[in-house]
Amino acid sequence: MYILVDRIVSDGDVTISRVYIEGKLVCHGLEQEYHEIKVVGETRIPAGIYEMGVRKVGGFHKRYLHKFGKPFHRGMLHVLNVPNFKYILWHVGNYGRDTQGCLLLGRADYNAMAVWQSKRTYMRVYNMVIEAALKGRVTVEYRDSDR
Repeated sequence: MYILVDRIVSDGDVTISRVYIEGKLVCHGLEQEYHEIKVVGETRIPAGIYEMGVRKVGGFHKRYLHKFGKPFHRGMLHVLNVPNFKYILWHVGNYGRDTQGCLLLGRADYNAMAVWQSKRTYMRVYNMVIEAALKGRVTVEYRDSDR
């Protein structure tokens, strides 16, 4: 499975992207802003091509297991092998303060530089991706069209 995270607009604090799965626009993403040199908790991951796996430990995993239940939640969608970053997850949130480098999924509000309907969007995207991610068959490209 091929996923494209196409970063389209930034305001100096956050970045909004369009997320495509197999060429089809499925949602928007929100993450931190670009910094040439990483600022911990305030920098998006570098543009590039990464593999996606599933993280079955840690605080997010425990919270999501409680929040969504075992039949649905089978681990966090986890972008792997990102240089100088650890634990890059896809999760629920609305604002830049809800992420420290992870991708928040939702519907873009360009005026507020936020995403809405995040929980619903996350659940829909998760269902589309989880089987392939569990098998190690997801490639994610992050593209900087905003620069």
